[in-house]
Amino acid sequence: MNLIFLGPPGVGKGTQAKLLCDKYGILHLSTGDILRLEISEKTEIGNFAKKFIDKGELVPDDTLLKMMKDRLCLDDTQNGYLLDGFPRTIEQAKGLNLIMKKINHKIDSVISLFANEDELVNRLIKRGLTSGRSDESINIIRNRQQIYLKQTSPLLNYYEEIDLLIKINGVGEISDINDEIVKTVDQYA
Repeated sequence: MNLIFLGPPGVGKGTQAKLLCDKYGILHLSTGDILRLEISEKTEIGNFAKKFIDKGELVPDDTLLKMMKDRLCLDDTQNGYLLDGFPRTIEQAKGLNLIMKKINHKIDSVISLFANEDELVNRLIKRGLTSGRSDESINIIRNRQQIYLKQTSPLLNYYEEIDLLIKINGVGEISDINDEIVKTVDQYA
């Protein structure tokens, strides 16, 4: 099973992705985690990406596509995976389609978590107080929300048109949200 998680910053994609991956025994591939590792290790990709992340901007498509192609070709992806934080633009989605064809994989479902913007901002402010992440100050949070609305939300229409999109409310108890995701994935994936 190969899944994509979409949703604005703070909606709980990471939390729900980990629960889902544990349940189905699939690999959690978080673009954010991969990029943060690259940054902490001061790799070429990490140093390049940090300039964008620190401003709340998206890392360029060609950089992410190369990183994801390399990652999806590794042996540990053969039993399935969940892409968390990728793709974020139509161009990335089209690039992912080409990668998937080349490596003979397919996406089974695209799960979109949604929530009220004010709820998301409050979540991110609270998380930023404890995480120390450089991308969780109020101005950067608002910028990330606007970038999501402008660049990423068109993916909802893109995946809906090819009948892969599943929409799930991301507000509520973590276990209730997870139960809804599992029920829906079991039905459609």
